[in-house]
Amino acid sequence: QVQLVESGGGLVQAGGSLRLSCLASGPTLFSSHAMGWFRQAPGKEREFVAAISWSGGTTYYADSVKGRFTISRDDAKNTVYLQMNSLKPEDTAVYYCAAAFGRLPSTRLHDFGSWGQGTQVTVSS
Repeated sequence: QVQLVESGGGLVQAGGSLRLSCLASGPTLFSSHAMGWFRQAPGKEREFVAAISWSGGTTYYADSVKGRFTISRDDAKNTVYLQMNSLKPEDTAVYYCAAAFGRLPSTRLHDFGSWGQGTQVTVSS
């Protein structure tokens, strides 16, 4: 199982930017997993944000973040990133990094077997 630790969350004004990082460790090879970002706002279910394949060649985005967020990975650093631009108050949530069971990206929670503890992102209006 992959251990994941997120960082980079914080408080930002609407229109601002943040970059989240997720450092992976553990017995399995980081580069063999697709990775994803999900978020959960208070009182709401956890939802898909973005995912990237094991090679980095394929990415998926939720419609709500398309054109504003970019997912990327650096296998040499065992790290996946989420660059968030043009942030909106509705982006406020706890953001979770997740490692998929396989190499292909997915938008479904149950395709991800390892999760980080989450990092808070708050966007003020």
